[in-house]
Amino acid sequence: MTIFLTFVLMIFTAGQIAGILEGELDGNPEIAVYKLAKIEEGETGSLTFLANPKYTSYIYTTKASVTIVNRDFVPEQKLETTLIKVDDAYEAFSKVLKVYNEVKKNKVGIEEPVFLPDTTTYGENFYLGAFSYLGSNVTIGDNVKIYPNVYIGDNVKIDDNVVIFAGAKVYSETVIGKNCVIHSGVVIGADGFGFSPNKDGEFQKVPQTGNVVLEDNVDVGAGTTIDRATLGSTILRKGVKLDNQIQIAHNVEIGEHTVIAAQTGIAGSTKIGKHCMIGGQVGIVGHITIGDNVKIQAQSGIGRNVQNDEVLQGSPALNYGDYNKSYVYFKKLPKISNRIDELEKKYSEQYKNETENN
Repeated sequence: MTIFLTFVLMIFTAGQIAGILEGELDGNPEIAVYKLAKIEEGETGSLTFLANPKYTSYIYTTKASVTIVNRDFVPEQKLETTLIKVDDAYEAFSKVLKVYNEVKKNKVGIEEPVFLPDTTTYGENFYLGAFSYLGSNVTIGDNVKIYPNVYIGDNVKIDDNVVIFAGAKVYSETVIGKNCVIHSGVVIGADGFGFSPNKDGEFQKVPQTGNVVLEDNVDVGAGTTIDRATLGSTILRKGVKLDNQIQIAHNVEIGEHTVIAAQTGIAGSTKIGKHCMIGGQVGIVGHITIGDNVKIQAQSGIGRNVQNDEVLQGSPALNYGDYNKSYVYFKKLPKISNRIDELEKKYSEQYKNETENN
């Protein structure tokens, strides 16, 4: 097996950056930059930008070699930095960030040591970081980047343009679609939480024989766990975005373009629809169905089926509007309780007086 490795040195000239941004250059086109910085922290060799007028004073003191500015910017003092003038400095800098990120990740080759059996196949521009382990019959597409200390189990299929960051674990039979991003510490395909009590009350493990399927353009945040199905597949449909530290249990299905914030837990066999937005620390019970376009506020507890377009909050969750109305009374409960005590005392004394008079 041929071992090869290529690193891209991220150095750009002001002229090259101006060309990428279709900007107007004011200064030295040959000056080089190799890092990014905030304008107030700019140093020699760095690229920065000025979009918010309240930071204008920093452009006269910044040590950044190149600064992206709006076309209408007219300096009132002498500048040490080279300017690139564009229509929208913030948007242009975002474009630079995207290019920078792509170049930074553009590693190609196989580092040593790794375990890469002959039954593994991979496409063009493949990168495999040191101390990674790939199982038997793994299939990998083009432009896939697998960073160091990653475990890939047997019979895993990984499509084009996937990035798997350091320390992720992908168990056997997992299927990963195009353009997915798997962050560090993710575990995909661990056994679902399946146990059955026997006649003695002891819990026996139910074999988890299914797999996990991630469709195209799925992002999985650091420390998230996605369990394999008992039978069939745990499925994340295309465009699903998961934050860090989320638990997806066995046989869960999440619909297209649903986004879920950190520390949410979804119990087994629950189905979630398309275009849902689920806040952080939400708990969802198993074997229920959540419709499309549902919004669930943070720290809510979902214990029932949810219809399309519902907006929920609380535990157990209520309709969002009902929750807010109810919360007005929740806050007033101590005052309401005091008023009831006063009324009871008043009417108790009145009743006593009437009884004594009679």
